[in-house]
Amino acid sequence: MTEITAAMVKELRDATSAGMMECKRALQETGGDFDEAVKLLREKGMASAAKRADRATSEGKVGVMVRDDVGAIAAIGCETEPVSNNDDFLAYAEKVLRTVFEGGEAASLEAERVELAAKLGENIQVAGAKRMEVSEGEVLSSYVHSPANKVGALVLTKGGDPQVARSLALHLTFARPTYGGRDEVPQELVDAEREILANSDEVKSKPENVRDKIVEGQLNKKFYGESVLTEQTWYRADESTANVGRYLAEQGVELVDYAWYAVG
Repeated sequence: MTEITAAMVKELRDATSAGMMECKRALQETGGDFDEAVKLLREKGMASAAKRADRATSEGKVGVMVRDDVGAIAAIGCETEPVSNNDDFLAYAEKVLRTVFEGGEAASLEAERVELAAKLGENIQVAGAKRMEVSEGEVLSSYVHSPANKVGALVLTKGGDPQVARSLALHLTFARPTYGGRDEVPQELVDAEREILANSDEVKSKPENVRDKIVEGQLNKKFYGESVLTEQTWYRADESTANVGRYLAEQGVELVDYAWYAVG
């Protein structure tokens, strides 16, 4: 039987970042074969990561990168705050952001995600990522709420004052819309919301001939007004009390594209 020395265990640990006892057991199971031990540890790590995949990722980081005519945003989730500030986690988050910025897919780093999850012992997930390119007359603006960096936005606009576009990015992190416009909302969701409102005690207590009007009013204010970006009230009342769509039009700003992500 091959003797498993401390030097062998240290070499395997340096190569895989696995625990000392895990490395020793892997070497024992593989008869001291270094390559097979590495393979075994990775297989176990992948299995453990799969088990963790359903655990909530209530922490993490959101990053934005804008260079010349290209911008990217990426959100990486984890389970705890210490891990969200871990150097290995931050390096992975940065790599995802840069990969997306350069035109790649976050999914291309899946093996690294699994290995990192195994190493840190937490569920690590890419919560979202998007890349945008500027065309003539367009501008990219962004906002990340620091120092936690748990929510951020990237917007692509045309015309108007660039500062309004940056304010729009801030609005996104504050109001967090589900849809950009009414045309994006699935009709079945609208129908379901309308039915819920129609059956509410508040509506049923009103005369039957005005109930439909009340429902439509509530649908506009409570549903569209909260979940649709262009119909949300602009986040700064000192600047405008209009909805986002109207405010941007007044400022001569056309929204071309946007993305916002949050972790936790």
